[in-house]
Amino acid sequence: MWKPDPSTIITAAMKAAEAQATTVELFRVAIQSHVDMVASSRRYDSGNSLASYVASGNAQWAAEAQAFVGWRDAVWIHAYAELDKVLAGERQQPTVEAFLAELPFIEWPAEASA
Repeated sequence: MWKPDPSTIITAAMKAAEAQATTVELFRVAIQSHVDMVASSRRYDSGNSLASYVASGNAQWAAEAQAFVGWRDAVWIHAYAELDKVLAGERQQPTVEAFLAELPFIEWPAEASA
């Protein structure tokens, strides 16, 4: 008689965990893309590039980097908290677009005068 190999059995719990991981990754990629697009709007290559200017000798770039890093932290704090609520069943899963719309807005520093 045939006996299934327990190591190859996919359980409902495993399927649910995989679906959650896929959902989290979908949102993570979209949020990171949003963060990078915000940086690109100020002519930086990416969010990581902009954040690297935090100690720049150029006062404008350093101020933009500091504002960006604080905003980026707020974005990810909000995102993780709300995604945890989705995974715990405490809120409905929004669309990616709706979720991005609820992220904090960045407030850029005033332009330095020349």
